[in-house]
Formats: sequence, structure tokens, C-alpha cells
Amino acid sequence: MKIIIIGNGISGITAARFIRKLSDYEITVLSYETDFFFSRTALMYIYMGHMRYEDTKPYEDWFWDKNKINLKNARVEHVDFTKKALTLSSGEKMSYDKLIIGTGSASNKFGWPGQDLERVYGMYSYQDLEAMEKYSEGLKRAVIVGGGLIGIEMAEMFHSRHIPVTLLVREEHYWNNVLPLEESKMVSRHIREHGLDLRLETELKEIHDNGKGEANAVTTNKGEKIECGFVGLTAGVHPNVQFLKKTDLEIDKGIVVNEFLETNMQDVYAIGDCAQLKSPKEGRRSIEAIWYTGKMMGETVAYNVCDRPVKYDPGIWFNSAKFLDIEYMVYGEVPTKIPDTMGTLYWEHPDGRKSIRINYDKNHGHVLGFNLMGVRYRHEVCEKWIKEKTNIENVLQHLGLANFDPEFYKQYDRKVVELYNEQTGKNLELKTKRGLAKVLSFLNR
Repeated sequence: MKIIIIGNGISGITAARFIRKLSDYEITVLSYETDFFFSRTALMYIYMGHMRYEDTKPYEDWFWDKNKINLKNARVEHVDFTKKALTLSSGEKMSYDKLIIGTGSASNKFGWPGQDLERVYGMYSYQDLEAMEKYSEGLKRAVIVGGGLIGIEMAEMFHSRHIPVTLLVREEHYWNNVLPLEESKMVSRHIREHGLDLRLETELKEIHDNGKGEANAVTTNKGEKIECGFVGLTAGVHPNVQFLKKTDLEIDKGIVVNEFLETNMQDVYAIGDCAQLKSPKEGRRSIEAIWYTGKMMGETVAYNVCDRPVKYDPGIWFNSAKFLDIEYMVYGEVPTKIPDTMGTLYWEHPDGRKSIRINYDKNHGHVLGFNLMGVRYRHEVCEKWIKEKTNIENVLQHLGLANFDPEFYKQYDRKVVELYNEQTGKNLELKTKRGLAKVLSFLNR
């Protein structure tokens, strides 16, 4: 059995590893980005000098030969699904018995004049990182278009080298299409506190050419011209499936898959950022360009390829990142606008850089979600509370169980409980003392 995987990101590599655990099939992974799998989320730390590229590779180079996983640096130009054959950019043809497509994402472009000039890049691939490195020397200003996690990462990268940054964000507050208003305002304040030039409610209109095919300025929708030597396009990403659109593969925004991650073509699967679920779980998006869902899809598809059918289940939503110095964690349901059926308890530290939000069902009282800024809660504990529909008051009385590394971090359990008592007229008190033994006992019961 010949298995070909297109893409060596977290989803494709996880698929390869689990197929090897489950079978002795011939496995080939194709990618034109890098020779070896690396942690994409660590790209920024290479630029900032915290890590070397080799430090971002989770596995030693010999790992792949030892586990009989063939890695090939190549670009796929065409797929003939009828003949089960691939054509590479070199002209080489490869056949497969089963094909897994994990081609990831590409940075969004919205038809801006000048968007294809040199010195204009996203921040997704290793090649994007190389471009940033290439043009950083002597750079007097970078303009970053779009809010969100990628935008703030790119801004922090330039800021670490004392390169002035202007961020153009069309929303009223940073990432307020994802974050609730209070957290969005906090991030906006924090960005400006770091000396970054944040322009809210401002959009890109045009990127200017210096006469050499390179960007040297942008004009905003407000008519302002900002000189710069680099433009970062971070207004989201889209599935990287352009080379497949003239085939019989069913593609909407991404490659449409069923609950077993199967496409409409026989023996062809899609996983990760490029996959679009035909029937996503209630409350979840059909495309989720998130590291952990890509990993879960990779493991799931391995079982299906090896004829051990498993339905894809992303579980309870979670994500984590950071906005400069503020760590961000979210578990469960945290909509930008709280519906009438949902109660929310929001506590913010007086320093304006830490907050805890706990959402719960107004009618039944069970906890629905946690949103944390500058505060760490244990994933396993929060997930257990959500999954078991634990009452908000029970959660509040045992918040100490969720605290991560309590011996190193200040805790705010009492403040959150006091706020709840103030809002409801109740008289709740903390019951559970902190400690790893208590946490383990709770998780194992």
C-alpha cells in the first residue's frame, strides 16, 4: 500500500507518524517548504533570536529514515484522481493507493493595488520568515495590515529589533471579531503601551511601488500615506488549495470532507487548515486553522487510512497564544457578544493586563467557557468542568484546582468569588486548597 501525504505541517506529519504505528505501509511526505518538519508556531522565535531553526524541529533528522517515512522536497503541480497519480513541478510522476492532502493555509490578499510587489509578505511559511530576515537590515518602518494573532506576532518580531511598526486594523478594537469587548480593549491598550503605532478603524487602500518593483509606502482609506520598507499582510488566511480547483475534487472554501475526513474522491482525504467539514460540530466552524485541530485530524485520518474507522471529534474548543506580554487562553464558549441565555462573570485586574471571564448558562447554571488574559488555568480542569456541566457556583468555590503553577503565580480566586457575590447577593466561599495532589484527585475521580 502506497500512502502519499501532501504537506509536512503538524497535520500531515501526525498522520505519517500514526500510520507508521498502525501499519507497514509505504509512506511518502511531499513538501516544498522545508526538508524537515518544524514547529510553525516557533517561527517568530527564530527571528527574535530565542531559537535556531534546528531547535524548532521536534524530531532529529535521522528519525524519518529509522521509521521508514520518506520525505521529499517537491511541489505538486497536478493530481489525477482517476489514475491516482501526481505530477510534480520537476515533471516527475508519482502514483498512490491512498492520498492525504494537508496543504495548510496561505495569507489572504484582497486585491489591493501593489499586493504582489517585493517586500510584501505574510507570516505563515518559512519563506515568509526568510523574507522578513532579508529586508530587516536598515528597515526604517514596517506596516502590518490586519489584526489577530499573526499580526501581533509579526509586530512583536519587528519590535524586538527596534524597527518601528504601524498596524492597520479595520475593527474598532484589536481582534474584536474574536475577543469580547473588554479583552479586545485590553489588547489595544497593551499594544500602544509598547510603543506600537496602532491605527484602529483604518484599512489599506494601496501599496506603492518604488520604481523597482518593491513596496516603499502605503495609502490608507483615510488618505494618509505612510512610508515603509516592508508590508506584512496578516488579514487572515485561507485554505491553500488553488492548484486543486480545476480538478473533480469538491472544494468550497476548503476541501470538503465528511466526518471520516474523506473527500468526494475515492481514497483521498483532507486534513488540517485546508479541510472544510461538511457537517461541523454545533458551535464550531467548518474550517479551523488551529494547531491542535490539525494534530487531531492527522491522528484521526491515520486510523481511517488503515481501515480502522474513527469519526473526527474536535472536542471542546480551546486555544492559547500571547499578545506581547499578555498570555491568552480560551476554553469552551466565549462569543464576542454574550447572548441573552448566557451569563458572564468578568473580573479585570487594576493594572489592566490581567482578566478572568467565566461564562455560564443562565437557566441551568452550568459553566460554558473560560477566557483568560495574563492568567493561567489548567486545560484539563476547565475541560472537565465544561464537559460535566458543573454549576458555576461549584466552579467558583473550587477555582484553586484550575490554577497553573500556583507556587510561581499570584492567584485571584478570591477576587473573582467576591465579584460574583457582589453581583448576585450570594455568600460563596472558596473551599478547595491549591496543590497538585488535589488537582490529580479531581481529574481522576
